[in-house]
Amino acid sequence: MNRSHEVEYCNLELRFDRRQIQNLIRELIQEGYSLYWNENEHQFIVSVRTGRKLLKLRFLRVLNRYKMVGDYLVKDEKLAQWIEKLINDSRGHAIVKRFHDRQVLRIENIMFGEIIRLVEVSGMEHRIIFQKRPQVTVEDMVQAFKSRRAEQRAGVLRLEIDYELAVLHEAIVNEWPEAIETCKEKLKGMRTEMLLLEL
Repeated sequence: MNRSHEVEYCNLELRFDRRQIQNLIRELIQEGYSLYWNENEHQFIVSVRTGRKLLKLRFLRVLNRYKMVGDYLVKDEKLAQWIEKLINDSRGHAIVKRFHDRQVLRIENIMFGEIIRLVEVSGMEHRIIFQKRPQVTVEDMVQAFKSRRAEQRAGVLRLEIDYELAVLHEAIVNEWPEAIETCKEKLKGMRTEMLLLEL
């Protein structure tokens, strides 16, 4: 394990079905990782041993699918590459911080599996290397006004909030501090989305 190599994945959000999670477990075993997993009605946890550390990958159940969420600090280069492939293949979202000797070198904002912003860090200075500009046309704006997607999303969002509140309740009852913090962060994001949808 390369001690100087560290990657932190923040606000990770990837979506899978059960078969895809089973394939992920199979891939990790083929790569030589020691792991175990357990499941309850709310989440599927895959614990991967990297050296003396145990990395717990959390997949929350949302209806019949799973959502991998949370923040992960990965010091194993091969595992970091595997997670990046997951982000790309599942068209997921994340903020990726790359460290060298405990100093942040780069920060990547990824949406739908694509880097939308790349920042280089040198001490206290930040330099934007790349930033994807949104290209919105008048036609896009007209379509947005005609669209009923906001109302449809509002209904789904209410269900997601109900589910997240149920997960938070279970985490509080079982005294799972990491799960409590994850749920609170998710609910903050959902609240912001509700405000944007003017609910």
